[in-house]
Amino acid sequence: MTINKEHKEFHSVDMGSDGWHVPPGYPEGIEQKILAGSLDETGKTGNRTRLLRFAPGVFTTAPFVHDYWEEVYLVSGDLTVGNDEHGEGGEKFAPNTYACRPPGAYHGPFKSEGGCVLLEIHYYDQAAE
Repeated sequence: MTINKEHKEFHSVDMGSDGWHVPPGYPEGIEQKILAGSLDETGKTGNRTRLLRFAPGVFTTAPFVHDYWEEVYLVSGDLTVGNDEHGEGGEKFAPNTYACRPPGAYHGPFKSEGGCVLLEIHYYDQAAE
């Protein structure tokens, strides 16, 4: 796999409001901050590392599926996976839990009762680049 990310040494990451935005297709209250890289979903190339945060009580209503690999590490807070369209049910996870999903894997919906921060890495297979 070709990784084309810029060289970045240790530096502070602003966890305040600077640089956060709602990703396309996500509800208000879920925001991302790109740490490195760029993912071109149309051209099916690239990679990105991002933080994704949920405000308390926010949930999604339908499963997600995409054509790239996704690795997710729950840094802080709580994350429930598999709730219904009303935010009910699902399996709750605590910090220091991890998922690795291949392209085409359905996952979610998601909710967070108290809010959470996830570290995510997304990338396409070498054959797709």
